[in-house]
Amino acid sequence: MNSMRPLPLGGDLPVRRLGFGTGQLTGTGYWGPRGEPAAAVAVLRRAVELGVTLVDTADNYGPAIAEELVAQALHPYAADSAADVVVATKGGVVRTGPNVWHIEGSPRRLREMCEASLRRLRVDTIDLYQLHRFDPEVPMAEQLGALAELKEQGKIRHIGLTTITSDDLDAALKITDIASVQNRYNLLDRAAEPLLKQCEERGIAFLPWFPLGHGALTEDPVCAEIARAHDATPGQIALAWLLQHSPVLCPSPGTGSLGHLEENLAAAAIRLSPEEVARLDALA
Repeated sequence: MNSMRPLPLGGDLPVRRLGFGTGQLTGTGYWGPRGEPAAAVAVLRRAVELGVTLVDTADNYGPAIAEELVAQALHPYAADSAADVVVATKGGVVRTGPNVWHIEGSPRRLREMCEASLRRLRVDTIDLYQLHRFDPEVPMAEQLGALAELKEQGKIRHIGLTTITSDDLDAALKITDIASVQNRYNLLDRAAEPLLKQCEERGIAFLPWFPLGHGALTEDPVCAEIARAHDATPGQIALAWLLQHSPVLCPSPGTGSLGHLEENLAAAAIRLSPEEVARLDALA
């Protein structure tokens, strides 16, 4: 990977700005069989070999299977490069069947979920623990208060939030420090742009989910034309645009394929010209 300036997650965890998400690993992104764990382990290990230092997972991927695979593949999370691997996980959403899940944000359940993730990841401290959704039935102060207590106990190093509004972030920052935000954001979907600007102002990492836009990029003629000019794919151009668009953006595209993994990570070496950036900016 290109030696782009690392992102200081939470101010003290430098991570390379192209991570790896585990939601699409075989058998982990849906309710079903374990799939091919050997293939998933191989992809995780290859990601680290290629320079990935941020692995983003969640307790409901599988459920539980993704965290177990991360531990099987990477524990004790030491990369061959200069930096250790930072593992981020999420809690607060419970999966009970195919496309069936519900939000649980009571302090008791958040503590239970965090403890379970600690066991599966085989760590004493989770680098980044993200609240997967705010529970509308539980006051925000109680949900974040539970995570802040876990942080004080040394079980969480940093707290992140997923799928929030700008007002949510302002309110949350009055309760505790927030190291990251994870919202939907990509080249063709920039509804979260005001939230991204807030993160820039506060030095908060923004971890965009669906950074490749579910394949819609392949149908965009501008993206396709720029991709051809760089002998790249539209997806690589979309990732390169994210990396150049904001210094706090840290996309973590997921895949169960070694070929797609290497393709995604190669996007870090693409440098878009100002004219190309302007054309891509205009797509929104």
